[in-house]
Amino acid sequence: MKQTLKHIWHFYTEGFRAMTWGRVLWLIILLKLFILFFVLRLFFFPDFLKEKAGEGQQQKYVGNELIRRAR
Repeated sequence: MKQTLKHIWHFYTEGFRAMTWGRVLWLIILLKLFILFFVLRLFFFPDFLKEKAGEGQQQKYVGNELIRRAR
């Protein structure tokens, strides 16, 4: 088991070391992920609980909504 993990680790490290265009492509992929998860989140996913419940009242709001929807 330990030897197998060692072989897998060496396989990937040698593969990444030998890449030429791969590094640029990985940089583009990471940049796209950053834009998707951090920048677009600011514009399309506002803080719903802060708008509805106010500061410090989130637990009470969620509890009331769960009770109301269960009825």
